[in-house]
Amino acid sequence: MKILMAWLPAILLTWAGFAPAQSYPSRPIRFVVAAAPAGGVDVVARLLAPRLTELLGQQVVVDNRAGANGIIGAELVAKAPADGYTWLFGTGQHTVNPSLVKKIPYDIV
Repeated sequence: MKILMAWLPAILLTWAGFAPAQSYPSRPIRFVVAAAPAGGVDVVARLLAPRLTELLGQQVVVDNRAGANGIIGAELVAKAPADGYTWLFGTGQHTVNPSLVKKIPYDIV
């Protein structure tokens, strides 16, 4: 019985590999750009979007949410489901915002 109990976790872990996984991505990906349109970050996101669309086989949509030094876009991404379909494009303002703004509506870490 002790031998069976010792080997049971290993046996169960081998079966875990047979569990069906969802393919990623199965729906469009959203790039939230926390900057104004036509800025440097927006240009990079718009250059990456068609290439990723081609590589992943799913549409990549660029969504500009400028304002409040990037807080508006970052808050939108922070409140989105943690499923990998909403990405944040920003700059170094996220490291400076805690010293400039008393209450940031999301955890910067």
